[in-house]
Amino acid sequence: MANSLILLAAEAAEHGGGHAEPMAFGLNPAAWVALAMLVLIGFAIFGAKVHKTLANGLDSSIAEIRKQLDEAKTLRSEAEALRKEYADKIANAEKDAEAMIDNAKREADAIVAKAETDTASMITRREKMAQEKIAAAELSAVSQLRSQAASAAAAAAQGLIREHHSADADKALVNQAIADV
Repeated sequence: MANSLILLAAEAAEHGGGHAEPMAFGLNPAAWVALAMLVLIGFAIFGAKVHKTLANGLDSSIAEIRKQLDEAKTLRSEAEALRKEYADKIANAEKDAEAMIDNAKREADAIVAKAETDTASMITRREKMAQEKIAAAELSAVSQLRSQAASAAAAAAQGLIREHHSADADKALVNQAIADV
């Protein structure tokens, strides 16, 4: 920077010490002002469109984000509803399982009670049948003994009659029996 000031001072001295107009990049101050005005006007014209384009882009991004948020809320509510539904199903399934277990226990108890009753009645029937068989066997034995005793008595009576009765005594008994009739 100091070198450029020295060069400017040297140039001014060469031109006769008059006042030199400043210049940068070969443009005088009026050109710089005109250039700045063109840039400002260009920015105002094209910048407004860029602003609108940026705003529209941001608005569409915002709308898309809102749409995604709404979808996420909907999905969340659906997921919560499904979770609640399945929690209710699990609770109902647990209640049903408990009811099934209770019912099975009652049925098992009823089956055991019926089996005990059936067993007791079967034992009673078998005892009765055994007693009836014993009574029938006793009756048969008594009947057989009576039959044997009657046969033995008849044989003994026949033997006694043969020994003590004769043919004449038999005739008298037969005649008396015929007369009684």
